[in-house]
Amino acid sequence: MPHVITRHCVGTCDTVCAQVCPVECIHGPVPQATLRSVPAAERGVRFPGVQLYIDPDECIDCGACLQECPAQAIHMDCDVPLELRADIEANARFFGRRVR
Repeated sequence: MPHVITRHCVGTCDTVCAQVCPVECIHGPVPQATLRSVPAAERGVRFPGVQLYIDPDECIDCGACLQECPAQAIHMDCDVPLELRADIEANARFFGRRVR
């Protein structure tokens, strides 16, 4: 899995990362149009615990999403900080996969 969205996305859910993704591999449990319809300051309250995830099988490792994330929640899988390593498995689990 090339890139991982960590728990720092929770409550932010800024969909700009998904908008710049050339292969549309960023998804979440709430439709992106719904997230965008809510002001950014209200997303954490309206969607508690919600974050976006990167499909590990679809990501082409282009890095377009990295610079766009306002929460700095996206990392290369090998660069995920130690305290956020569990998020690698959470990301894969969202798509019904296990970490390889």
